[in-house]
Amino acid sequence: MAQQKVSVVTGAAGFIGSHLCDYLLAKGHRVIGLDNLDSGTLRNLEHIVSDDFIFINMDITDFIDIPGQVDFVYHLACPASPIDYLQMPLHTLKVGAAGTRNAVGLAKWKRARFLLASTSEVYGDPEVHPQQEDYWGNVNPIGPRSVYDEAKRYAETTTMAYHRQQGVDTRIIRIFNTYGPRMRPFDGRAVPTFIRQALEDKHLTVFGDGSQTRSFCFVSDLVEGIYRIMMGGYHLPVNLGNPDEFTIKQLAELIIKLTGSHSDVIFQALPTDDPRRRRPDISLVKKLIDWEPTVPAEEGLKKTIDWFKEYLAEVV
Repeated sequence: MAQQKVSVVTGAAGFIGSHLCDYLLAKGHRVIGLDNLDSGTLRNLEHIVSDDFIFINMDITDFIDIPGQVDFVYHLACPASPIDYLQMPLHTLKVGAAGTRNAVGLAKWKRARFLLASTSEVYGDPEVHPQQEDYWGNVNPIGPRSVYDEAKRYAETTTMAYHRQQGVDTRIIRIFNTYGPRMRPFDGRAVPTFIRQALEDKHLTVFGDGSQTRSFCFVSDLVEGIYRIMMGGYHLPVNLGNPDEFTIKQLAELIIKLTGSHSDVIFQALPTDDPRRRRPDISLVKKLIDWEPTVPAEEGLKKTIDWFKEYLAEVV
């Protein structure tokens, strides 16, 4: 009988991290989840009833000491919403630097495979569209968003240095906009903000004129892609996202329609360095692991709206 695999997930109590824990447990892994609960919540994990899951409340900028076997390290921990990283700029930089070093150092120590969850934000406000992995990006290194963008770019550099110098078996994924149940209603991102406002019959606040575009991937598609990349053999960055592109105004109007809301769309000033266009070229990931998103936008948004209805009813 094959020995049970052990996966460490940093950022386990976050939106994507908690879904990844569910997925790994369903695959038969023993899962050790790490989170300091700055932006994650134990509510995202309270449904897990399994002897194969352990949660450790810790900050990964501190040394990570996990006794026993570790086969895989999934490094997702980082403030990821604009509200979080703009309120915690120095901590965000520290997570990208010291946190990544500690997480990949754990993988080196345990001879485990390591996956870094990077971001489409490494492309900044891209001048190439759609974005391919060989595009180096257009990031303002001193703008307010740079604490997140540059933290992730540095984390990618750290990961590749450990791969090249220390021989760590590494993976890098660049996650494009992802949505689904367990997003925080006030995390500042478009989908949870619009859904919350629509369910409360409040005006949906769109930044700029709403013509800027994003591509939204449902979380179940993303998590499957994460796992399959980890199980593959490719070391360089790979885009993970849905290439279906929406303007932010179109997204707001679709959410109004799906919620049956009486809300209107109103416009506010565009934040500094907000990307004008964002869409992944997923040719590489299709070739590597035959992956592409399968959940249509309306289906994924309906599932997310249903979750928000229950969540908001409970917390009111």
